[in-house]
Amino acid sequence: MEIGKYNTLKIVKDLDFGVYLDGGDGLEILLPARYVPKNVKPGDEVEVFIYHDNEGRLIATTARPLAVAGEFSFMEVVSVNQTGAFLNWGIMKDLLVPFREQKMPMQEGRWYLVYVHQDAAGGRIVASARIDKFLDNVPPDYTYNQEVDLLVADETDIGYKVIINNLHWGLVYHSQIFRSLEKGEQLKGYIKEVRDDDKIDVSLTPLGYRKVEGIAGIVLDSLKAHGGFLPVHDKSEPEEIYALFRCSKKAFKQAIGSLYKDKIITIEANGIKLID
Repeated sequence: MEIGKYNTLKIVKDLDFGVYLDGGDGLEILLPARYVPKNVKPGDEVEVFIYHDNEGRLIATTARPLAVAGEFSFMEVVSVNQTGAFLNWGIMKDLLVPFREQKMPMQEGRWYLVYVHQDAAGGRIVASARIDKFLDNVPPDYTYNQEVDLLVADETDIGYKVIINNLHWGLVYHSQIFRSLEKGEQLKGYIKEVRDDDKIDVSLTPLGYRKVEGIAGIVLDSLKAHGGFLPVHDKSEPEEIYALFRCSKKAFKQAIGSLYKDKIITIEANGIKLID
């Protein structure tokens, strides 16, 4: 049984106000009646999230928090008092960010990126806005085109900072993005490169079996992001090409010529199409 995470536990008692679950070592944990699935009985197993209630007792819920221990998420501050800031966690209990874990004083009604973890001293689940100390603590061990989970953290001049697999910082360049991204958005990504300084470049679309550089790579990423077809070709107007790819018509024609030669795309009367 892990506190702050999902656990599959066996029902040992069925009472009017809920059921008790076997937490191991003789420990029984209450799952209140409002969260008990229909038609379950002692001996059945249920998946629950385990946390401490306001009295410090372990309690279970089938509700899904915005993040479990070991994950990052954007959450809204719902109150602030002498203990710290409290976040809307998505369950009955709000999540505490102690003052020592705030980069700056948090304000009610604002949203913050936080890391959820178990407090080493008290054992309760808390959050921290000091994000950097929880990232890049292990060497990045990724392969080219590996699928990863991303959380959009912030926008910079050159792209979007993302959190990879709740472990590392990564970057998606503006030139590789073909739709709007929102802070807090969770999506899949693909590892482009782990550089010599351990900085990680990420793509939002699969990269294929080899790297395609320059304008050709941008066109290829755009094709993948739009279902394999774009209504633009070598006879399109220069303004249309520039609006899509920020390049000249000449550079675009060279790029699609290269992709066509490598049998990656076909050039059709109404656009260019990715070869499956």
